[in-house]
Amino acid sequence: MKWTVEEIRTFLDVMEAGTVSGAAARSNLSKSVISKRITDLEAALGTALFRRHAGRITPTEGAEELALRLRPALAEMNDAVESAAWGMVGLRGSLAIAAPMSFGINHLSPVVADFARQHPELAITLDYDDRTVDLVRGRFDLAVRIGQLRDSGLMVRKLCEDPRVVVASPDYLARRGMPESLDDLQAHSSIGYLNVHAASVWQFSSEDGTVTGVAMQSRVTANNGEAMRDMAIAGLGVALLPLFVAHEALRQGRLVRIASKLTPVPLPISVVWPPVKPMPMKLRAIVDHLAQAFSERPPWLD
Repeated sequence: MKWTVEEIRTFLDVMEAGTVSGAAARSNLSKSVISKRITDLEAALGTALFRRHAGRITPTEGAEELALRLRPALAEMNDAVESAAWGMVGLRGSLAIAAPMSFGINHLSPVVADFARQHPELAITLDYDDRTVDLVRGRFDLAVRIGQLRDSGLMVRKLCEDPRVVVASPDYLARRGMPESLDDLQAHSSIGYLNVHAASVWQFSSEDGTVTGVAMQSRVTANNGEAMRDMAIAGLGVALLPLFVAHEALRQGRLVRIASKLTPVPLPISVVWPPVKPMPMKLRAIVDHLAQAFSERPPWLD
């Protein structure tokens, strides 16, 4: 049985792209090269990895199981090679980072730019999207996550906490009045968030640690914190926002903090990565860099 690393990479590219043409575009190779590598790998393994019909390919059950095992193995092999090179010439290779859009653009980009300046031989990819991505399938080395984390098997390092705020525009408050209590809030229309399950329930904590949830009715919903902020500035309702999204509008007076006696449950901000042993030097370096940048006092709290 003889197979090559290139064939393994190509196989995983086809699995993730779903088509030969998609894998060819991803790897900047011709479709004929992709097809030959897949055929050669099948010959080496002595089994078909894809069903072919009318110009389409569908992975077999064996291909699905093989891909699940190969993805972490290939990642660990890449990291081992890059870690060995680090001892001689510094951090090299590539680093792919996923993060929510508002936090990424406004606060993560400068921190990663500083890291990139320190390691000029390291290629860095930033992917900003409020949706939670699969790190392994997406080939991400790490991600910044905001909010309570589900038990996903990922390694986690908490960076800081963001104190959320309830806000509205001065114009909206002039028309509807200033809500202060939980009952007051429920009488107002809210601006909702699409990407979190049960986001319509706003949670507040008391001094004794008790958490109270308030169900809010949303006329306008958005999948991004800055879009929610802009809807609130436009006077379309009250919004529960991360302070890192709302702080500049509050400073400028375009939004006003309301329900000041209520304390929203804060949002933990964490960095997560797949469990790889030994931990690659490039991964350890970026995690430490992020922790140093955000753990003392995040910039939006100044």
